[in-house]
Amino acid sequence: MSTSSPEAVKKLLENMQTDLRSLSMECKKKFPPVKEAAESGIVKIKTIAARNSDILATLKENSSEVVQPFLMGCGTKEPKITQLCLAAIQRLMSHEVVSEAAAGNIINMLWQLMENGLEELKLLQTVLVLLTTNTVVHDQVLSKAIVLCFRLHFTKDNITNNTAAATVRQVVTVVFERMVAEDDRFKDIVDQPPPVQGNTNRRSVSTLRPSAKDAYMLFQDLCQLVNADAPYWLVGMTEMTRTFGLELLESVLNDFPGVFLQHQEFSFLLKERVCPLVIKLFSPNIKFRQGNSSAASPAPVEKPYFPICMRLLRVVSVLIKHFYSLLVTECEIFLSLLVKFLDGEKPQWLRAVAVESVHRLCVQPHLLRSFCLSYDMKQHSTKVFRDIVNALGSFIQSLFIVLNTGNPAATNTSTGGSGAQGAAQGAAQGGPGAGGQGGSLTTQAAFEYRGTWIPLMTVSVQGSAKATYLEMLDKVEPPSIPEGYAMSVAFSALLDLVRGITSMIERALAKEEEEAAVRREANPDQNTQHEPGAHLVWEEMVSACWCGLLAALSLLLDASTDETATESILKAELTVAALCGRLGLVTPRDAFITAICKASLPPHYALTVLSSNTANLNKAYSIQGQSVQIISSSSESHQQVVAVGQPLSVQPQGTVVLTAKNIQCMRTLLNLAHCHGVVLGTSWQLVLATLQHLVWILGLKPGVGGALKPGRAVEGPSTVLTTAVMTDLPVISNILSRLFESSQYLDDVSLHHLINALCSLSLEAVEMAYGTNKEPSLFAVAKLLETGLVNMDRIEILWRPLTGHLLEKVCQHPNARMREWGAEAVTSLIKAGLAYKHNPPLAQNQRLQLLLLNPLKELSNVLHADIRQKQLESVLQILQSQGDSLGPGWPLVLGVIGAIRNDQGESLIRTAFQCLQLVVTDFLPTMPCACLQIVVDVAGSFGLQNQELNISLTSIGLLWNISDYFFQRGEAITQELEREEAALQKQAQEKGEPLNRPFHPAPPFDCLWLCLYAKLGQLCVDPRPAVRKSAGQTMFSTIAAHGTLLQQPTWHIVVWKVLFHLLDCVRKSSTTADKEKIESGGGNILIHHSRDTAEKQWAETWVLTLAGVARIFNTRRYLLQQLGDYFKAWEVLLDHIQSAALSKNSEVSLAALKSFQEILQIATPVKDSAMPTDALAAMGVPPVLIDPLSAPGPGRPLLRSDSMLERLTSYNGAELQAPPPGEESALEDAALWWSAWNTWYRTGTDSTRPPSGGTGTDRPSFVPSQPFLTALVQIFPALYQHIKTGFSMEDLRKLGVILHGAVSIPISSDASPFILPSYTEAVLTSLQEAVLTALDVLQKAICVGPENLQVMYPAIFEQLLLFVEFSCKPPQYGKMETKHVANAKYNQAEWVALNYVPFAERSLEMVVDLYHKTACHKAVINEKVLQNIIKTLRMPLGLKYGCPSESTWKLAVSSLLKVLSTGLPVARQHASSRKFDTMWPELANAFKDFLFTKSTPPDNVSIQEFQKNEAIDVEVVQLISTEILPFAIFIPKDFVGQIMAMLNKGSIHSQSSSFTEAEVDARMREEFSKVCFETLLQFSFSNKVSTPQEGYISRMALSVLLKRSQDVLRRYVDNERLSGRCPLPSGQRMKLDCQLLRQQVTEIIFVLKAISTLMDSLKKTQPENVDGTTWAQVIALYPTLVECITCSSSEVSSALKEAMGPFKDFMQPPVSRVQNGES
Repeated sequence: MSTSSPEAVKKLLENMQTDLRSLSMECKKKFPPVKEAAESGIVKIKTIAARNSDILATLKENSSEVVQPFLMGCGTKEPKITQLCLAAIQRLMSHEVVSEAAAGNIINMLWQLMENGLEELKLLQTVLVLLTTNTVVHDQVLSKAIVLCFRLHFTKDNITNNTAAATVRQVVTVVFERMVAEDDRFKDIVDQPPPVQGNTNRRSVSTLRPSAKDAYMLFQDLCQLVNADAPYWLVGMTEMTRTFGLELLESVLNDFPGVFLQHQEFSFLLKERVCPLVIKLFSPNIKFRQGNSSAASPAPVEKPYFPICMRLLRVVSVLIKHFYSLLVTECEIFLSLLVKFLDGEKPQWLRAVAVESVHRLCVQPHLLRSFCLSYDMKQHSTKVFRDIVNALGSFIQSLFIVLNTGNPAATNTSTGGSGAQGAAQGAAQGGPGAGGQGGSLTTQAAFEYRGTWIPLMTVSVQGSAKATYLEMLDKVEPPSIPEGYAMSVAFSALLDLVRGITSMIERALAKEEEEAAVRREANPDQNTQHEPGAHLVWEEMVSACWCGLLAALSLLLDASTDETATESILKAELTVAALCGRLGLVTPRDAFITAICKASLPPHYALTVLSSNTANLNKAYSIQGQSVQIISSSSESHQQVVAVGQPLSVQPQGTVVLTAKNIQCMRTLLNLAHCHGVVLGTSWQLVLATLQHLVWILGLKPGVGGALKPGRAVEGPSTVLTTAVMTDLPVISNILSRLFESSQYLDDVSLHHLINALCSLSLEAVEMAYGTNKEPSLFAVAKLLETGLVNMDRIEILWRPLTGHLLEKVCQHPNARMREWGAEAVTSLIKAGLAYKHNPPLAQNQRLQLLLLNPLKELSNVLHADIRQKQLESVLQILQSQGDSLGPGWPLVLGVIGAIRNDQGESLIRTAFQCLQLVVTDFLPTMPCACLQIVVDVAGSFGLQNQELNISLTSIGLLWNISDYFFQRGEAITQELEREEAALQKQAQEKGEPLNRPFHPAPPFDCLWLCLYAKLGQLCVDPRPAVRKSAGQTMFSTIAAHGTLLQQPTWHIVVWKVLFHLLDCVRKSSTTADKEKIESGGGNILIHHSRDTAEKQWAETWVLTLAGVARIFNTRRYLLQQLGDYFKAWEVLLDHIQSAALSKNSEVSLAALKSFQEILQIATPVKDSAMPTDALAAMGVPPVLIDPLSAPGPGRPLLRSDSMLERLTSYNGAELQAPPPGEESALEDAALWWSAWNTWYRTGTDSTRPPSGGTGTDRPSFVPSQPFLTALVQIFPALYQHIKTGFSMEDLRKLGVILHGAVSIPISSDASPFILPSYTEAVLTSLQEAVLTALDVLQKAICVGPENLQVMYPAIFEQLLLFVEFSCKPPQYGKMETKHVANAKYNQAEWVALNYVPFAERSLEMVVDLYHKTACHKAVINEKVLQNIIKTLRMPLGLKYGCPSESTWKLAVSSLLKVLSTGLPVARQHASSRKFDTMWPELANAFKDFLFTKSTPPDNVSIQEFQKNEAIDVEVVQLISTEILPFAIFIPKDFVGQIMAMLNKGSIHSQSSSFTEAEVDARMREEFSKVCFETLLQFSFSNKVSTPQEGYISRMALSVLLKRSQDVLRRYVDNERLSGRCPLPSGQRMKLDCQLLRQQVTEIIFVLKAISTLMDSLKKTQPENVDGTTWAQVIALYPTLVECITCSSSEVSSALKEAMGPFKDFMQPPVSRVQNGES
């Protein structure tokens, strides 16, 4: 219920009337005036109540009168009445019905009561009610009321004193509250600011309103009073204490700061009165030094007084807190003083309260910020903020260093010492930091440093500075300070300072970032910069305080024995470090981090990165002559040891010890890195280096993905871990991993710092691992891997530094473990990078994919096999997992697979090859076609490696598979390649460069094939025969199978750049190959003798290659002929064939001829036996048998399609129209054939030329083999078909030389059993067969050819006749000695001449046949062919039995007879032209040599044989009689004479002397003689003489016959006579007789018979036909006949009778003679 409500008013009136009645009653007796006043008062109240509506206002107006009775009542000094009156007055006051005048009266009345010492408490109460209920009391009245209260404060009564004190405080507050209310009332009315007064009149308060003026006067007087001066306003003060004055000042300043800040007058008071006052009062404290004796100083120094000092500090705290902005200079002084009070020389209690004051400042970060702004950042100003922090630091240090003196409570040195020892012992026993009074073990938290033990108390809640000693307002004497109190406060102050500053700055930064973000959202383009002012302050604050903080915190950290305290210190260090990082203050950040790092490591641990960092910080910071040093850690350990391990260093050292505190620090370090990684920057280096060493000491080793797991160190025994740390290890390991996982939240710059730090750490580890096989520290590498793995989403920014370092430094390291991890890291990163789902996906981000794969390629440059193995294994994994999506990365991957070298081991190559196989089998369709060429190159390089033959061979198989793939996917590949080509072309044009790719002008798809062929070409000349063979087969198969895909111009490149180039290389290698024998083919493989030298192995390659090229020329002939330089290519191919054919290796030379045959399309490999080529079959040439060259590759025999149409329609690359069927021959250009002929001729000439040097003893360098020569000659017939039109005599002569040479070549005895038939068989060798076939083909061609060809007949005859001579005179091959085949020993190295007889005989048969056909040809006649035939036959005819073979002379005779039967008519026909004149003597000699041979038949000739031979002689004579003598008139006389002489000689019986007696009769060649004689006779008498010539023949014949008879008879007679005279012994005589008989009897008998025959003939002949001389000769015989009568032989006698009988007709002269009268 409010005081103004009607009920309240009514109540008031009633109460007042009651009070007045009571007063009236009390004063009735003693004080009548009072009674009256009371009663009139009742009337007055009733009247007011009756008359006025606003009763309260009226009461107030009349309050003086209303109050008067009560005042009078108080004046009675009667306690009861006074109490009643005071109560009533209070009631009036509480209803605010007291006017100013009334109030003044009341105060005066109260003053009187006070002076009389009555009702003191009630007085105080009344004053309080008066002043608090209304504002009517002002100015002097107010001052009087206040003085009244002060006076009551100093009474003897304690209760009164205290109540008065409280009242004073309340009244002072009320005064200021009124002023505040007044200001509020007037705050909307703007005053004219008063003109600024000079400070002459200190009491100038005219400008102030009433309440303000009161407040001003009051405050001013309070200052006066404290300063012990007289008050201006509070008149009547008798007594005052400084302590109370200071308390009042403090409360006003603290409660009403606004008053002082808003009113100049008050500000002025502060500056002019309060501050000087404080400074003045402080002076004893400043001057006083603990322990100075007063005697020493000249003037006595006032001792510091605790109550005042403490109150002054409180005032200072308030001044600083609220009026800092007004009192900048003054505060500087206060703060400096405060810092001084912390000095060690000051009394303990002073230091304690000073520390409490400092603590109060420390919890006000904004105030500290102001200090920094106002002092530290101003030039020429004290660095107040810095000094405060440093002072705290020094204070803490001094507590450890200075022994407490001058404080009786703290001088417990003995117990303190024992406490320290106890603590040390406690630590040594593994206790958790023990110590305490008297060494009793307690768990109290404490600091211990170098023997000083300081307990730690809980002094205040964190963040509030709750002071103990500053609040001791009742204490007059300085209190005793417990040990550790100052330290505890200072410690709290430090922590609060750190917490306050950091949270203030962090909040501001956060707010700033928010605003920036909002601004960025609103205006994204504008680059907003925050105003630097705020940052400068923060930076200055940190710069100012960090040294002191670090010094103090490091020391405390080192000394701390309590886990919680340690945690707080570490947290503070961490917070400052993080803050410095955020503000970009590198040095302080690094300093704090270094401190944490050092604390994590064992004491004195040598870690260069930390010591170098400390060196920069270890400067002394001086504060007013005091040196603040960053104290190095103490040597004593008062910590529980939890781990013993090896330090990470190059030189092995002893073990090091880790304590629980080390582990705690390590966790803080991890926490720092984890939460504040963003701001660590370059300090990552420190953090990571420390962690690396800790991890090493704890024996954590990296596992999969780089996470560290507890693992036994390799140097096992030295690492000892307690169970405490064992349980911690997984946690630490986990935090470590999380730390690097959290790197994904770092910004890019911080991430780079992290990576750089890890890289440099890794570099150190790398350096350390050089030259030692010790386990290296893999921390950095493992963590690089971990960091990379978690930052895959932005891998680009760290990829290069990360992989660059791993590749250059780690993967190439000589230490295997280090290397292995480097490779593990690189490959894991690449695999993870490829598997990661990037945005955009890798398939669309080609650059990133290449970036990721590049290090894989770089690994190829590392020479260590283990790294390459790792690399290849990861390639295999990448292929298996990401093979389908590699896309543009294929070239890199293939590059890696293909980066094999021969110095790498087999296993590497095997792994790489596995990758390639996987690529070829699975991934060809998914890769860009542009990479197919690389696949070919890589497959080729595997073929070329020489470590593993099987891989080389398999890779050739892969090339075949690749070619099949090209074939199947041809169209798709072509399209894709052409698109790419177009793009490249465009780029090249834009750059103005030519397009650079191999085989450029060819279309891209063709280039792919060309690359494949080129690779196979390289493999075809590999040093290993198996590789060459396989590659050769594959290459020719691919060209054969897929060549149709190539465009026509590409074939030009295939021919020149691939095939001919290959042939050149193979030829070169073959000709220079080593001829030394190879013992075995590696392992235990035996090598066949045909392959036991490099030369022989190369020969096989040459054979294969040449055959392959030839086959291509054959099967693709029509296509190749479309190329412009086909003729040139043909020439080159022929040149290769020629050089191969002339090779000294029989295998190569023979194969060359087979290839020659193939390109001439003589023989083509067919499945069954080779079929005769049509053209040759037509000419009757026997088929040429060549081994079918089986087609290599995928089992397709190459059947020659003889129809050019078939071959062409299979070609779809170039658009060639198949020619009309009839024009096929038109394609066959004569020039090509002539070129082939020249090659054939050169080959033949060179191979059949006999060796020039030496005798037969030297084995010639090379003699061509029979199969080679056969093949060579077999080529000619087919070749001739194409060149016959231009085949000249010169060519024929060349051919002859070659054929002759070929046939002359002997064979080696070891080959002869395979080539020669047994000697007895008369069979031709295949070479001889071929030679004759060649000539046969020629003569047949001439036969059907035009006239002009027939001039060649004589040359053919000449050639054949040369061969005929071989029958008797085998040809010589140079000067080689040859043995006859029958005498050859097969196992000796000698040369065997062939059996030429069958060959010569076959040649002779051919001569006869040919002559039969061509006898009448002009050329044959002109060239005296017949004469040559006869001349050639003379040799065998003359030798007869002397011929090597009996058949020879018999064939010669029969051939002669055949030839003559054909030739003689021709000769006669051309008698007139005399072309045959020279032939006749030749013929005569031939007859003579044959019929009267000098050779004797062999002894073993049987009678039958002899008779057969005689029959042959008879045949010859019959020929003479039928073919020659009848035509004597056409025949030269000399010839006829020679014939007659021969017949004469033959007719006289002659026989061989070598027959046995039994055979004499049979062997006398009687038949022959008879025929001769008969022939003579026949031609002696021709009944009709048609020509004189015939008569001459008869005459000649007779004359010869008669002469012969005369000779025989005479010889017989002589012999008879002789035999009769010789006196020989009877036996010998007998024998001689027999001989004579044998020889002559038959002869004489024959002659006699002939004579009788002659006589008969003469009788029959016309006499005129007989010449006179003939008669004379006949008659002249008679005397001789008569002489024979004496012979002893009865046979002769009877013959003689017959012969002599006819002479009776000559006993008379012939009639005719007489009749004619001739003489």
